Amino acid sequence: MKFMKLGSKPDSFQTDGNEFRYAASELATDIVLIVGDVKFYLHKFPLLSKSARLQKLVTTTNEDNTDEIHMSNIPGGPSAFEICAKFCYGMTVTLNAYNVVAARCAAEYLEMNETMERGNLIYKIDVFLSSSIFRSWKDSIIVLQTTKFLSPLSEELKVVSNCIESIATKACVDVSKVNWSYTYNRKKLPEENGNDSTWNGVRNRSVPKDWWVEDLCELEIDLYKHALMNIKTKGIVSNDVIGEALKAYAYRRLPGFSKGLIQSGDMVKYRSIVDTIVWLLPAEKGSVTCSFLLQLLKASIFMDSGEMAKVELVRRIGQQLEEASVNDLLIRASEEETTMFDVSSVQKIVQEFLMQDQNAEIESLEESNELHETRRPGILLDASKLMVAKSIDGYLAEISKDPNLPLSMFVDLANMVSGICRPAHDGLYRAIDMYLKEHPGISKSERKRICKLMDCKKLSVDACMHAVQNERLPLRVVVQVLFFEQVRAAASSGSSTPDLPKGIKDLNSGSHGSSRSATTNTEEDWDAVATAEELKALKGELAALRLANGVGGSERNDDVKGNVDKAAINKMKGLLKSKKIFAKLWSSKGGQGDNSGSDSSESLGSANPEEVKSTPSRNRRHSVS
Repeated sequence: MKFMKLGSKPDSFQTDGNEFRYAASELATDIVLIVGDVKFYLHKFPLLSKSARLQKLVTTTNEDNTDEIHMSNIPGGPSAFEICAKFCYGMTVTLNAYNVVAARCAAEYLEMNETMERGNLIYKIDVFLSSSIFRSWKDSIIVLQTTKFLSPLSEELKVVSNCIESIATKACVDVSKVNWSYTYNRKKLPEENGNDSTWNGVRNRSVPKDWWVEDLCELEIDLYKHALMNIKTKGIVSNDVIGEALKAYAYRRLPGFSKGLIQSGDMVKYRSIVDTIVWLLPAEKGSVTCSFLLQLLKASIFMDSGEMAKVELVRRIGQQLEEASVNDLLIRASEEETTMFDVSSVQKIVQEFLMQDQNAEIESLEESNELHETRRPGILLDASKLMVAKSIDGYLAEISKDPNLPLSMFVDLANMVSGICRPAHDGLYRAIDMYLKEHPGISKSERKRICKLMDCKKLSVDACMHAVQNERLPLRVVVQVLFFEQVRAAASSGSSTPDLPKGIKDLNSGSHGSSRSATTNTEEDWDAVATAEELKALKGELAALRLANGVGGSERNDDVKGNVDKAAINKMKGLLKSKKIFAKLWSSKGGQGDNSGSDSSESLGSANPEEVKSTPSRNRRHSVS
């Protein structure tokens, strides 16, 4: 830290308790200066020779026949005035980053300028600031911190602006020219953790681009805002470093921010910090992580920040939603809401994500001069869409645990990503199953509505096994799963698709040709939940199909494998024709079918069993509760 000593005489100021201070001298004091709660018993001559204000005040007191002068509004209070008074006496005083601004403001108030005496206190402090303080990185930050107690005079004297300019200039210096000491609290060096076998006691580490980030977190939000704006204006520091600076400040200044729940405290101050950070975010996509943006949104919702901040965060999160994890998206709802999670905000974020393609098409049309010109393809990559769909499936599974979650919220959010082509629907099946488990009281029509979100052709083998055992699913869904598993088994073995009763075909193809003759009871039977006995009979045959399709490999020839597959399929056909659960379907001459979201025109082999082994397959149950 830089410092400057003024004066040469020994310090003869003495204290009588906390309320009285005086200059020890053979001469009696002839003036009393009251600064705040402290009385200074001093001599007029040394003070009046350097302070124009004191000259005016003494003249006034002489007219009033009193020797007391009140200066309750002097900047810096008694300590700053004492520095000025000692300077007038020629006593030794030490100026440093912690007291120099207070002394400068007090000297300005006392008018200790060059018109009174050459080399007066104002001149000496200004020289110290420009030659030492503003050239030091750490001292500039300390001085800037002290100015918040001396506003607005410190701003009028340009101490604040000079400090900020000094800080911004140093933050933008090429890192190769930075003389940097290790203060990086968030990232420990390998050698300090004992993980570097080459550590020999000598620190030889290149200066990181964000070396200044931690030190700037010492500033209060208003000063931090001005400093970072100045750094951004220079256009030298990259946007990702600016983003890292904002993240570090949020973690330092918002207790509990990393856990997604701001701890109790000065909520007005915390709200100001969040709003300011959002305002300072670089405009470029990817300058901050999606996880950090969602943390800001959670804090903004928790503290009820301004609507503009929330809208901006939703927009930015939507632009890079593919980076978000399921845990990131779990935003706690406000206390006024009945649900556990803020699903509406996630819906807005997904809408922003999907709007990117639409906006790209609109911009393409506006740029083209002819309507028949080929449109520019959407800017969203299939991989990004698939990652978002996967995250939303996982998110649906988590929010399904909320007993107060309305079915409409679940269905609306699932429908928003239904246009994204996914090779597997295992994640969606898991979410649907979780909702059915946590909401056992929903009606048959509601069960049918939620199950229509799922394409049975896109369930993995393990998911099919789970679904056939699942007592929460409507019977029509169980039969669809069974049918597609049978077709997949036949296709994988090279056999032709087996002939099935017309009712089963109609159910899976969505044909309504003969459904008008079906009775209401038949439709209700199909939408009813399958009984344990019915599922037990079906799951046994499905297991036989899997066994026939999966064993052997290179240990048996193709002819034997084909015979076993055909035998299993024939056994399944016999089961279907003999079971009572399909009697009503056949007697109705092909009950009204519902494809439950399946597209019969798609290839039955379009599912990707390798990719879709999700949570249900890992938690395969033999008894579904």
